[in-house]
Amino acid sequence: MESKTVVLDSDNEVTTDDNKLLLNGQLGVTSAVQSAIEQILSSDDPLDKTDFNAVEYINGLFPSEQSLSNIDDVLNRMKQKIRQLDDEIRVVVRGQTNVEDEGKQALESARNVIAQLANRILEIKQQAKQSEQIVNEITSDIKQLDNAKRNLTTSIIMLNNLHILVEGTDRLQEATKKRQYGQSAQILQGVMDVLKQFERHRHIPHISLLAEQVETIRGQLGQQILEDFRNAFEGPNSRNSFSQNQLQYLAEGCLAVDILDSKIKRELLTRFVDIELSEYKALFQENQEISWLDKIDKRFNWIKKHLVEFEERYGRMFPPKWEVSECIALEFCRITRKELIKVMTNRSQELTVNLLLSSISKSTAFEKLLSQRFTGITLPVKDNSNDIKLNQDNRGNPFAGQITQCFESHLSIYVEAQDKNLSKLIDTFIDEHKKLCQSEATISEIYATSGKLFTQYKNCLVTCVSLSNRQPLVLLSTTFQKYLREYAHRILQSNLPRVGALSSIATLSNTLTNAANTPGGVLSAATSAAGLLQSLLKEAEGGVKVLSKSELCQVCSILLTANYCLETTQQLEKKLQEKVDQTLTDKINMNSEFDIFHGVISNCIQLLIHNIEAGCESAFNLMIKTNWSAVETPIGQSSYITHITSQLQQLFPFIRDNLQEARKYFTQLCNKFALTFIPKYISHLFKCKSLSQGGAEQLLLDTHTLKKVLIELPCWESNVKTAPATYTKSVIKGMTKAEMILKVVLVPHEKTEHFIESYVKLLPDSDNNEFQKILDMKGVKRSESTQLLEAFKNRPQTKDNIHNNNSLSNNEINFDNNYDYESSRIKRLEKLIKKRL
Repeated sequence: MESKTVVLDSDNEVTTDDNKLLLNGQLGVTSAVQSAIEQILSSDDPLDKTDFNAVEYINGLFPSEQSLSNIDDVLNRMKQKIRQLDDEIRVVVRGQTNVEDEGKQALESARNVIAQLANRILEIKQQAKQSEQIVNEITSDIKQLDNAKRNLTTSIIMLNNLHILVEGTDRLQEATKKRQYGQSAQILQGVMDVLKQFERHRHIPHISLLAEQVETIRGQLGQQILEDFRNAFEGPNSRNSFSQNQLQYLAEGCLAVDILDSKIKRELLTRFVDIELSEYKALFQENQEISWLDKIDKRFNWIKKHLVEFEERYGRMFPPKWEVSECIALEFCRITRKELIKVMTNRSQELTVNLLLSSISKSTAFEKLLSQRFTGITLPVKDNSNDIKLNQDNRGNPFAGQITQCFESHLSIYVEAQDKNLSKLIDTFIDEHKKLCQSEATISEIYATSGKLFTQYKNCLVTCVSLSNRQPLVLLSTTFQKYLREYAHRILQSNLPRVGALSSIATLSNTLTNAANTPGGVLSAATSAAGLLQSLLKEAEGGVKVLSKSELCQVCSILLTANYCLETTQQLEKKLQEKVDQTLTDKINMNSEFDIFHGVISNCIQLLIHNIEAGCESAFNLMIKTNWSAVETPIGQSSYITHITSQLQQLFPFIRDNLQEARKYFTQLCNKFALTFIPKYISHLFKCKSLSQGGAEQLLLDTHTLKKVLIELPCWESNVKTAPATYTKSVIKGMTKAEMILKVVLVPHEKTEHFIESYVKLLPDSDNNEFQKILDMKGVKRSESTQLLEAFKNRPQTKDNIHNNNSLSNNEINFDNNYDYESSRIKRLEKLIKKRL
């Protein structure tokens, strides 16, 4: 073998005939391969390490100059090791040649084995096909034998059933002729079971003939049993008691009937039940005195006694699953219901509410007794002939309504009685309130009469629901609505303190009276009443007296009571809609009553606002009578502001405390007061004419003071320190306009363009009428006023005209430096305003 040489060149490369490897400390293999080599060929020789460093190795062999004397020995050892490595490499290379030859031989051997295995598999596959053919031939023979066996078995069974059918038909015919009903029942059951097996073979003439013969015998057997029962219960010997043999005979007939057509059973039961109730029909005919409602309990006593006697005499004759006692009871209910309808129709004039309720109570008790005794299995799903619909509260009682249904059409008597009772109750309430009005009220509260009214409503509702949840409940709902309107008019609206002439108040009362008697007129009447009240208040502003605290308590009590009635009426409507039959839910609607109570609440709020304004009327009169042209400089708070502040700070806390149970209406009162009082204040400002500069400044100072009072008013003497946001917004907006009006008054008008420009900036939403009023406040002469008005009408429309001045929104006054005022006066006025604020 050719040897391979290894040469160490100047670039530290080891060159062989096959490849070159770098000797700079790195082999031409990956770290993973190197790690595997180290695990397999572990060595402590420094020359085998991957991080071998020749310089360090040489320095280790020759650490000093003296050690160089051994260099020849070291070189000899190195050459010897190189020769040893060459020998090992040569052995390995030669060994690899032998391995390649052995591998080729092993591969060839494997190929031969695979070829032999494939041939063997083909032979097995051919043998399997041959075996499958043999098995198919064997199984086909077995299938033929199985089919033959199955057909033979079926034929034997059919022949046996045919024999049973033929024999059974003959035996059934013989037993029927001999009236052996027990035996007939057994034979008939077997024959019917066998006939079911021949259902697919009815086309065979002989089978069809036998089936027709069996049906004929069944018909004959049924008619025969019916005739025997007719003779037993309607024949000449029917009044005699039955012997044990007769009972057994009829009991066997019932067993046979149970297998026959269901029509036979129904006919038999119908005849028997009619016979059992024939005495009842005769005793309680409609022309008999005993049939009237005052003796209705005799009907129930009769059926109770009769059912006991029936169970003793015939209880064992009928199969238990027939529930004959329940059938008798159900037919008794049907007959009783029809008879009571006839009796009440003929003697309707004699019906009274007590008699009707007593009869309903006894009938309901009897229906509950039936539900305890019977399961209701014989009840029809729906009795269309009588349109029986069970009350929702009696759904656990299957017999509910079987008798009491007849009273529903007469329950209007009950509703009429409740109408009379409620009318008397309202009259009683009126008398109570007359006595109550004579005493001085110190605190407002919900009228106790409203609670009594709704308690009576609850009792009526519970009673009516127990009687019927259909049309009578709708009628009762209408009655409730009627007396809610009566209460709102005669108790609440009529007890409001009078603010005008007696005839006007009578007109206001009649508005709601007519609404109570006019369907669908309550909403419009409530609106009309509210409008009429407002107009009366306006007419009476000049001379109406201010309400006393007792009268204010009365108004607040009426407001609280109306709110209670409104909320309770909403609950009443919901409860009625829950209880009434679902088909009649739409007929329960109390929106008109909601509107009328809303109207009473609105009238109370309007009356309270009017009383507050009426208390300020003298102050407003003093305001417009003051000679503002003579005022030279602001002197502090005006007397009319002191009066208004005192009046407001007395009334608002009092009203707030009396409306603690309905705070939302106090908030509503504050909002409405701001919307009415502030425009009224501005209208009185316009009446202050020929203002001097000092007068205008005094009014501006008063306006700021009043603004502060109004903002704090809802929380005055209260733990709550924040007024309603809507109220505060209304006050700031309205009083800011009043401030702007007075600022315009303070602007000199000699320079027309400058005055109009300032006017538009301060009052961007003003009109010609308001412009003229402000000129009158300034005391401008008519000639100058006409010129200014024409200039205002002909002003150019620019975006600057639509400017909203918000400088007063933070309770501050900043006068424009362009205004030609005396600086000392301006500063003094600002100090006064800031001191007040």
